Amino acid sequence: MNDWVGCLGGYPGVQTPHIDALARRGALFRDAHCSSPLCNPSRTSVLTGMRPGTTGIYGNEEFWRPALPDVVTLPMHMKANGYHAAGAGKVFHHTSGFNPPDQWDEYQIQEFDDPWYRRTEWYPWVTRIPNPPGHPFNGLAGIDRFAGEFDWGVLPGRDEDTYGDMAAVRYGREFLKREHTKPFFLALGLWHPHIPLFAPQKYFDLYPEDQVRLPEVPADDLDDLPEAGKQLAAFRRHEHERIVAAGKWKEAVRAYLACISFADAMVGRIVEALDASPYADNTVIVLWSDHGWHLGEKVHWHKSTLWQRATHVPLIFAGPGVAAAGTPRDQPVELLDIYPTLVEMLQLPRREDLEGLSLVPLLRDPSATRRPAVSSFQANNHAVITPEFRYIRYHDGGEELYDRRADPNEWKNLASEPRHTGVKQELAQWIPTRAVPRAPVRDQYDFDFATYSYRRK
Repeated sequence: MNDWVGCLGGYPGVQTPHIDALARRGALFRDAHCSSPLCNPSRTSVLTGMRPGTTGIYGNEEFWRPALPDVVTLPMHMKANGYHAAGAGKVFHHTSGFNPPDQWDEYQIQEFDDPWYRRTEWYPWVTRIPNPPGHPFNGLAGIDRFAGEFDWGVLPGRDEDTYGDMAAVRYGREFLKREHTKPFFLALGLWHPHIPLFAPQKYFDLYPEDQVRLPEVPADDLDDLPEAGKQLAAFRRHEHERIVAAGKWKEAVRAYLACISFADAMVGRIVEALDASPYADNTVIVLWSDHGWHLGEKVHWHKSTLWQRATHVPLIFAGPGVAAAGTPRDQPVELLDIYPTLVEMLQLPRREDLEGLSLVPLLRDPSATRRPAVSSFQANNHAVITPEFRYIRYHDGGEELYDRRADPNEWKNLASEPRHTGVKQELAQWIPTRAVPRAPVRDQYDFDFATYSYRRK
């Protein structure tokens, strides 16, 4: 989920009433950024409290558990300090080997809407079925090996309650009805709006196709980028080109919007269940998204870049410990800050290995100051974000600098202008200097799902 949320203003007219209501009852961090714009490194960073350059988890193929055998994740730290740790859906990365059972007291595994696509070696708990009639539902067959994932539409024969994410929602609602004799940590991961973009018809109906607004993309938008930036923008570009050539750009954006609103409705169901429970007044709510998503900006249709559309995400804290509820916090912050924030809010033992900064000062005082935010992608590619600027430096020395207030779409790279040399030097001091080698990828292991054990080949 990128910033196409009502309270963040990323797309005019998007309908997210439940997330917006949560923002009003808590602290919305309007300038929050992921540690890395990709699922596995982002989630590993949030849940270990460490940057990708410290863990070596740079992509979706690196098993974090055998690479970090001694790490104490957020759910483990909660368990060790008297909390009952429960989860459902996509919390860690969603393929097998990324969600060890020792993280939880109880866990309900991710259910998917497309078992005809799910690869059995990655999802051994899924029973594959033949492709359903009409698949792919967007009419774009054979884009590439990701064609089963790069689809959108309304699943035939499904009602809202039978979509995969609703299993996590039902789990969470039932969990909150139970009597708990000890404090709990409940993590609920929603797949939407991850591709494939499937949602019930009523959410598509919120966005008539003739009213869908496309991102504005200047013809020369990529001309002033360094080579490394152009390479990131080009990743899987043929998918975007295929969508545009088929006249389906608006249709695809509409599907993304529908999935945003469907996810919002599911958030509403969870908050409703909490409010009806005995735990409504003593539970901290944290809503976050692992990274953003391009829908044609920079001629790109994915994540995996260091621009605003890929790094800017919703982040909300609500509940006890949040002062000035309804007052947004405008300082740039990181998802990396979630772990140390909860440690301080819940008065858990401090951990010296956490690299984020607690948000408690901002939860107490919306005007508190703090350091810039940093987002990284792969080794030695970083973006430093302040209210005024986004400074990107790539592994080969290529640079980008954007005036975030005058140029929110990041269309003009100022990095080559001599008048900004001092700004770049000031921001460069926040670039992480540690970049450990990439951790071994899954193909370097024999992984056994039944015993959740890893053996290096």
